[in-house]
Amino acid sequence: MSINNRNRILIGLEVHTQLTSLKTKLFCGCSSDYRGKDPNTLVCPVCFGIPGALPVLNKKAVEFAVMAALALNCNVSERMFFFRKNYYYPDMPKNFQISQYDRAGGVPLAVDGSLHIEVGRKRKKIQISRVHLEEDPGRLVHIGPIDQSPYTLVDYNRSGIALLEVVTDPDFNSPKEARIFLQKLRSILEHLGIFDGGLEGAMRCDANISLAGGTRVEIKNISSFKEVERALSFEIMRQKDLLEKGLAVERETRHWDETRRITITLRTKEEEHDYRYFPEPDLVPIVITKDFVEKIKEEMPELPEARIKRFTTTYSIPRYDAEVLVSDKALADFFERCVKLYNKPKEVSNWMMSDLLRCLYENNLELPESRITPEHLVELIRLIDEGIISGKIGKRILPEIVLTGRRPWQIVEEKGLVKIASRKALKKTADRVFKENPKAVKDALLDEKAVHFLVGQLMKATKGKADPQLANQIIRERLEFMKAKESP
Repeated sequence: MSINNRNRILIGLEVHTQLTSLKTKLFCGCSSDYRGKDPNTLVCPVCFGIPGALPVLNKKAVEFAVMAALALNCNVSERMFFFRKNYYYPDMPKNFQISQYDRAGGVPLAVDGSLHIEVGRKRKKIQISRVHLEEDPGRLVHIGPIDQSPYTLVDYNRSGIALLEVVTDPDFNSPKEARIFLQKLRSILEHLGIFDGGLEGAMRCDANISLAGGTRVEIKNISSFKEVERALSFEIMRQKDLLEKGLAVERETRHWDETRRITITLRTKEEEHDYRYFPEPDLVPIVITKDFVEKIKEEMPELPEARIKRFTTTYSIPRYDAEVLVSDKALADFFERCVKLYNKPKEVSNWMMSDLLRCLYENNLELPESRITPEHLVELIRLIDEGIISGKIGKRILPEIVLTGRRPWQIVEEKGLVKIASRKALKKTADRVFKENPKAVKDALLDEKAVHFLVGQLMKATKGKADPQLANQIIRERLEFMKAKESP
């Protein structure tokens, strides 16, 4: 096998998504609102698997899971079974996990789905092998890096939370493709109203990766899109390095250390027979009728692809803009609320896609975590459109709005940022700019491009408060006057 072929990347994902809209766990009545609660306070005999305590399936979880399966173009099973996945690990108080299996007679909730992603200008189909329900394990808390922690604490509040697992074929050939898929999956689940991706740990991902012809390695519990891309990129380099040295890639499970940005060995990878799957004796097979599925179909909300098309037709914005906005439901909702307040869709879109998203990224915030509201952004755009402040001032004060929630007009008044539109005042400042930059003036008399430097200096001298159009006009008038004076 050639080196080039051997280095071809194959990636498959197992995405574990909490059904965060549920009020209770998958098999008991314990609250699913575990975040911020005291450890080990939201548990019961069912969570711990105490003898005689029987699990009861959460019907709403099945409805949500079927909805997700339909949105992912899956075939929903007529019957499904739960299996016990047996392994001893501190986060499993029962020493087994109630899950679903697609072999040995097992039937998961749905199979054979697909989702298209856009990578550059190419559209790629990702095959989804199955979608199933299972319970979340407890949460392990390590002191420092996992391989250096002197001890581990266990919080079982999370154990039993309803998880939707989406398993893909190894159809990804780059870390970027995996990230794009996860972003699209998140958008779909959020639009369905069954999942909030902004919650810590709500979506976690196991990635199976190999270089074609090599051994598959699993990276466990990666917590975000960016970290998935980083973890896979590191693992590709690690495996390539081993192969180039003539060493074997071991079949194992590895952990992604976000701080050190490396993968480290957790354990030798178990084979399926190590889990000793067998049917869950305390849960009967679940019949999923056609009427049940059809009812869910009728009640499904607008999905991202339909929303993208509506944005392009209703608001006359480019498809690219619509795709960026709809990639995050909170972003799309924010956009529509802005447009209802101020019917200038493209202007709103431009501000959101460039300045607002950049500001959120630089401050490591998601939109719901920030303090900005649609009313804030619309007020800012109005101040610019009405000539009260310049666009440059708008860009300058946006981070303060995002971080503090203060109204744009309040910031403008307090800091004296109202746009200078006085010709007399700007001509006086232009005089100073010309005196301080004689070489630039000479260049501008000969080269059109050099004029922009002088305009920039005038904007800088007024701290961005000058009316850009008037500033440009005054600079050019002054240059024309000088040319006329010098000509015979």
